[in-house]
Amino acid sequence: MADSPHPAPRSDPAVALVTGASSGLGAATATRLAAAGWRLLLSGRDHARLDAVAAATGGLALPADLTAPGGPDQLAARALAVDGRVDVLVANAGIGWRGPFARMPVDVLAGMVELNLVAPLRLARLLLPGMLERGRGRIVLVGSIAGAVGVRDEAVYSATKAALGLFAESLRYELRGSGVAVRVVVPGPVDTPFFARRGTPYQREHPKPSPPERVAETVYRAVVGRRDELFVPGWFRVPGRVHGTAPHLFQRLNSRFG
Repeated sequence: MADSPHPAPRSDPAVALVTGASSGLGAATATRLAAAGWRLLLSGRDHARLDAVAAATGGLALPADLTAPGGPDQLAARALAVDGRVDVLVANAGIGWRGPFARMPVDVLAGMVELNLVAPLRLARLLLPGMLERGRGRIVLVGSIAGAVGVRDEAVYSATKAALGLFAESLRYELRGSGVAVRVVVPGPVDTPFFARRGTPYQREHPKPSPPERVAETVYRAVVGRRDELFVPGWFRVPGRVHGTAPHLFQRLNSRFG
């Protein structure tokens, strides 16, 4: 897959590994990539749901627990064993937790860092050499608006997503001219089981959660397009810019409007 914004020919479909593909945004992303004719390797922890997504998209289910010791290494090895290459990594798997940091269970903290941050970095490290050797590839990291601006009661989640953004920026400098691109998709709330799984439902009236299909379309554009950072919805770029250019103003607005 070269830098030109188009998918690989159907005669030689690009191979994409999507994590967190058993439901929500990962499943929607698998559906979108399948529609474009991609070869899909799908990973998740829910075997039954992952098998269903694989059956619906023509993908291959590779169940994995990315928080287990050696989990990312085993997944990368299994993925590479299928076709000998992975052209695109969509690092989507993640968990959340909402509440005061002082009350956060230590095991939840460790698991969140492992899944949201360490696993994507580990997978990128394992798959990148092959991409560089072929002179083409994409690493797409699913971030969050919570990684662009601080969010109360989500300190660790925000930290993991912010770290992904800076990792992507730093790696992008290294890979310039290599044919391998690093993209970050920065969604706001998405209408998926994420909030139920974290134990706290989404309670804000605004912004409304985006349909996972809308975010999946943005993930697809991150894969085939040229933009390094894509926000969903697009206006979420504004608070990120205000946060960076006028932090005191942002803090006052955040204190007033949350």
